[in-house]
Amino acid sequence: MSHSFELKKGAFIISDAHYSSHHRPELKSLFEDIFSGRLNPSQLILMGDIFDALFAPIPYTVHENRDMIGLLNGISKKIEIVYLEGNHDFCLKGIFENIKIYPLKSQPVSCRYENKTVLLAHGDLGEGILYKIYTSLIRSPFVLYLLKYIDILGNHFILKNLDRYLQKKEDCNDFEAFQEYITARIGKRFTGRCDYFIEGHFHQNRSFEIDDFVYINLPAFACNQRYFIVQSSQQELLLEAQTSKGLGNEK
Repeated sequence: MSHSFELKKGAFIISDAHYSSHHRPELKSLFEDIFSGRLNPSQLILMGDIFDALFAPIPYTVHENRDMIGLLNGISKKIEIVYLEGNHDFCLKGIFENIKIYPLKSQPVSCRYENKTVLLAHGDLGEGILYKIYTSLIRSPFVLYLLKYIDILGNHFILKNLDRYLQKKEDCNDFEAFQEYITARIGKRFTGRCDYFIEGHFHQNRSFEIDDFVYINLPAFACNQRYFIVQSSQQELLLEAQTSKGLGNEK
């Protein structure tokens, strides 16, 4: 299997921040610390849904997130940034200058850490046929073109209502029978293909073995401002949990 990039020791991995300047601004402080040099990751891996709503063809979403976009573009001139698009942030080509962008169709992304193969995905792959149809339609250039002008003519009413809905949505619930669900969903598809499979999307902060690889589901930064630093222990991949306030043990 060919690898898209090398995962570096000391990389920061962030998933599901669902950033909104109105409701969830915490991620901005972390990015400011990285940009200023107060924090010095070797690499920044963004696992999708970093923004609550960011789609390049919809100018309003770009305008609303302009400060964070500027920060990321500034950081990308200093360190490598890898961005896996999620279901809240996609069609990002043209927004970010020096960032490696991986759309849903290119996921999982294969990378190498020391002598291990690691697969990375946002998490919304392998879903049912209706979800696949939805993801294809919402990413369609024609649909986004229509939404752009509906949004402009309607004074952004769709996106403003979406923002209100997302503000009320509970993103930090436990997923009962999560291990069984994941094992059935991706187990046999990736047996023999990787040593680690890492994804976000479900916000569960869980890890377990599936056949011959370790599955890791990341917590949502939106829930507790937690991110991870890539480390190693006896040649095994280790994700060291941190929060933007320091070390944390909560889910």
